[in-house]
Amino acid sequence: MRTMTRSGTLLALGALILTSSLGFLYLKKQGFDELEYVEHIALLRHLRQLDAQLELDVLKSRIGLATHYDHINQTQAELIRLLEELDLQMQETAGGSVSVDLPDHSALLRAVRDKAALIEQFKSDNSRLNDSLGLLHTAAAQTQRSLSAIADRDADRSAARVGELLLASVLFSQAVSTERSDEILAGLVRLKSGRSALPADTQAHLMNFGAHVRAVLNEQPVVNQLLRDISAVPTAVHVDEIHDALSSALSQASDQNRRHGSQVLMFSAVLMSMLLFAAVKVARSQEEIRSVNKQLHKANENLEQRVRERTRELDATQSQLVAAARLAGMAEIATNVLHNVGNVLNAINISAGLVIRQLRSSKLKGLARSTALIDQHQDDLGDFLTRDAKGKLLPAYLRELAQTLAGEQELISAELATLQKSIDHIKHVIATQQSYAGVKSLKEMIRLGDIVADAIQINSATLSRHNVSVSNEVPALPALPLDRNRVLMILVNLMINSKQAMRDIPENQSRITLGATLDEHKVLRISVADNGEGIPAENLKRVFAHGFTTRESGHGFGLHSCVLAAREMGGQLRVHSAGPGQGACFTLEIPTESGASAHGHRTQSTHSTDRRHAGDPSGLPQDSGSDHDRE
Repeated sequence: MRTMTRSGTLLALGALILTSSLGFLYLKKQGFDELEYVEHIALLRHLRQLDAQLELDVLKSRIGLATHYDHINQTQAELIRLLEELDLQMQETAGGSVSVDLPDHSALLRAVRDKAALIEQFKSDNSRLNDSLGLLHTAAAQTQRSLSAIADRDADRSAARVGELLLASVLFSQAVSTERSDEILAGLVRLKSGRSALPADTQAHLMNFGAHVRAVLNEQPVVNQLLRDISAVPTAVHVDEIHDALSSALSQASDQNRRHGSQVLMFSAVLMSMLLFAAVKVARSQEEIRSVNKQLHKANENLEQRVRERTRELDATQSQLVAAARLAGMAEIATNVLHNVGNVLNAINISAGLVIRQLRSSKLKGLARSTALIDQHQDDLGDFLTRDAKGKLLPAYLRELAQTLAGEQELISAELATLQKSIDHIKHVIATQQSYAGVKSLKEMIRLGDIVADAIQINSATLSRHNVSVSNEVPALPALPLDRNRVLMILVNLMINSKQAMRDIPENQSRITLGATLDEHKVLRISVADNGEGIPAENLKRVFAHGFTTRESGHGFGLHSCVLAAREMGGQLRVHSAGPGQGACFTLEIPTESGASAHGHRTQSTHSTDRRHAGDPSGLPQDSGSDHDRE
């Protein structure tokens, strides 16, 4: 009996120790809430997205897509609200019952304040710049009208200088350079030197136009520097640092909870063994076993209920993350649209400048003087044309003038046709980007040579201005089922990319070569080769990554949008280069028959598109080509 009592006492003491241990471990498990850390991480990802949206809104305001700053103000207000919410959540977590090392987020707060100050300065300078750019054309038109009313050769020269300054200022606003700045300053000096002999109202127009030109010259570099400073503020870096620290803490806490769970299970097993042993020694063991079974069954039901609740919470969090990923994809499509439209707008700007210069230098004034001379001799026109020295020269002069005006008309018509094609291409670019939402590509039977000719025509102005020759070696292939808009967009981007890669090539030696082949599997391969600066070996396999560029003024959207467009057509884009100074060759591979692809399998495009939406930042195949010092 005494032995049984001692055994019961030992069992009770062991049970008490085990129960205390289980209670302690249970409190340890409940003292750390993993859901709080998941909420922190979701909030940080939202902050990262808002930061990217803020920089995109600033870029839209700079290029004129947004005429006010409401979107910037709203995004800033939402960003500050989320920062305050993050600060409050992390303070509550730090003041909980369990001591947890939380990352310092003061650097992120400072970075956001610095970016906000830069954006306020940008809004002020950008408003002044946009006002000057908006009034520049009006001031130029008023000045030229005032000068045209003066029948003077100096006035004609001043009018021409006004036109040249207007074009130089517009080009300077598109691409800031020291050469362009010096050209504008020299033009202002020349314009000022011939101003004193003009009437007072004309001088006032010239001074007003010069003030707007100087405003553009002064404000454009400041705005560009502010854009670079805004992008350089490391808000995203600080968000990533906090995100990584929280993820590490969450991982460590999860491991600790799993260890506690294992210990709970182990102690529970020991306790169960002791209870079973005690039940064998006790007369009412069967009743006690049934009672324990009932308790375990109830605990199991509670556990299943908690698992279901936690599953619902995780599903809700996953839905939020999916929505955030979708918004990020929409932002990427928007940047691609801006880049591709910007390329075509550059060609439109150059063509418009050529048309304006041609109209200003037109020989129509000679025709007016000739008709005035005929009117003066209307009564003796026959004698004037046959006997007078000036009259004898007039028919020949009119014939030469007619030929000259016909040439001017042909040149202007060609440039206007280029403008019309460029505007149509902008509409096609937007329609193509909209089709990325899931609509299948629109194919039509078209000859490749027509698409290549349009691409050359769209880029002809900028290529001619940079003395880049184009060798069109595309053979006469039959009509093929192609997505004309996407192929044209890719070729325009690749030709601009090649032109930029040849900026250091000596004059009249830059060359772009276009070629194409159609193999027995009906796979069309279009090549765009240049003799530019080539590709360094260390940049291989990065050329198509989103945002990658080695140029200071580049943004890394062009080639990324091209490779996505190629995949939408079921094909792919490759690049090859022998190294620096050896040029580069981009090859677009497109299947032209159902069941064919660049690798002989139709599923390639579907897989790559799925990888892009699944989180792959570049959407590239593992065997993509190499990189280039390009956008």
